[in-house]
Amino acid sequence: MEALGVIWGLLRLLLAVSLLAFGLYCCYIKSIHMKYDYIPSAPRASFFLGHLPMLWGMLKNNECAHQLFLQWANEYGPILRFNAFHRVAILVLSPEGVKEFLMLPQYPKDSVSYGRLFNLCGVRFLGNGLVTDRDYDHWHKQRKIMDPAFSRNYLMGLMGPFNEQTEELMRVLDEKADGETAVDVMSLLKRVTLDIIAKVAFGLELNTLRDESTPFPHAMSMIMKGLGQSRNPSFKYLPKYRKEVKGVQESLLLLRRFGSQCIEQRRKAIQNGEEIPLDILTQILKSAAEEGDCDAEILLDNFVTFFIAGHETTANLLSFTILELGRQPDILKKLQAEVDEVVGVKRDVAYENLAQLKYLSQVLKESLRLYPPAPGTVRWTEKECVVEGIKIPAETTLMFSTYVMGRMERFFKDALVFDPERFSKDQPRPSFCYFPFSLGPRSCIGQIFALMEAKVVMAKFLQRFEFQLVPPQSFKILDTGTLTPLDGVVCRLKPRRQMGGEENTY
Repeated sequence: MEALGVIWGLLRLLLAVSLLAFGLYCCYIKSIHMKYDYIPSAPRASFFLGHLPMLWGMLKNNECAHQLFLQWANEYGPILRFNAFHRVAILVLSPEGVKEFLMLPQYPKDSVSYGRLFNLCGVRFLGNGLVTDRDYDHWHKQRKIMDPAFSRNYLMGLMGPFNEQTEELMRVLDEKADGETAVDVMSLLKRVTLDIIAKVAFGLELNTLRDESTPFPHAMSMIMKGLGQSRNPSFKYLPKYRKEVKGVQESLLLLRRFGSQCIEQRRKAIQNGEEIPLDILTQILKSAAEEGDCDAEILLDNFVTFFIAGHETTANLLSFTILELGRQPDILKKLQAEVDEVVGVKRDVAYENLAQLKYLSQVLKESLRLYPPAPGTVRWTEKECVVEGIKIPAETTLMFSTYVMGRMERFFKDALVFDPERFSKDQPRPSFCYFPFSLGPRSCIGQIFALMEAKVVMAKFLQRFEFQLVPPQSFKILDTGTLTPLDGVVCRLKPRRQMGGEENTY
């Protein structure tokens, strides 16, 4: 009986401590509310969960979460509060705020948001590479090593591999271009961009377009699914997700093992004076050796970063562009005329052709305005700031969305209309409202690479094929961390007839 009394006493004590902790947590949440509630926002859905139920509801219905923020911006203004448990993030949709927080180096990336990318399902993911490194000095040292490999002067020497890999895609599409077969174009675009980044960046022949046995497309797909699911706090722990979590872990381990072998083999080849490909990896390793910074783990983090970001975002840009062109016949006709004039019947797109494809540049920029694969970025402010007349407290997470700003009538007239002319040279455009590759010192290092690649693929595709979208196409956007077409892009293709009505041969 005495032991039973002790147990009951302990249980009562545990209950009292739990109630006290719960009460203190409620008081803490209330204090956070009092600190931030003067900042405009939609009413919270829950005292504890804040606005999370609204976000989860949209994600559950495969809706783009940034669309929720666009609705709020139109109703409550350009500075918005988002509550999640005891945390508050401020969404800044103001050119003034974008200029202040993205263009200046003293505002680091948010530790919580980017800390989630260090590991994925318990396996190192982007680690401390260029995207996730919060220490400006350390990041700047990395960027100094990487910059020469992504300069325009260096990349223009890699047009051969760009053309070769894209030509393989053209051959695959040509085999299916009978005017009747439904072709999963988005899937093929993801494969070709994977082949391109592997070849141009790392000198690797993956041949995922032809080799169905290669594990990389599946691994990339699993990693992106895991990235999307990582916003669900229960994903790693519930038994129903166990198989998916294991798939993500195995995919990451495969990619990191592959990257480690690739880097080590190239290092040895350089040391032994062997003939090596003049690709991005070679340039990075040479720059790292010159700077005396050859941290193997950081190099591997960046290998994974380039592999993931270098194919996923460009494939999504191409997919959205083809999807939009499928319902814009006048724009498509004008674009085809430009490609015919600049590229003609040549097999390869020359580097000088890229600058000549001005309307294609406008089309891609307009696609990035409405459908940015990387929809936003996150920063942290240690000091109190005032933006648009609203005080933002110190030690606050700040969110920026090029998706939302690109769709606001305040900045773009007829914002939901796909109009490439808004990016012509004679058209005025507002500053600091459009940043699909981010802005300032932390802007995307792969911007030139991505646009060169997109132009080569689009020019060859438009040169060779007529296409029609296969209904139904919802044109909805799936948010998995990057934005991608919900229904994919399925087309019927047939060879184009031009130059006097004859079919082109290449």
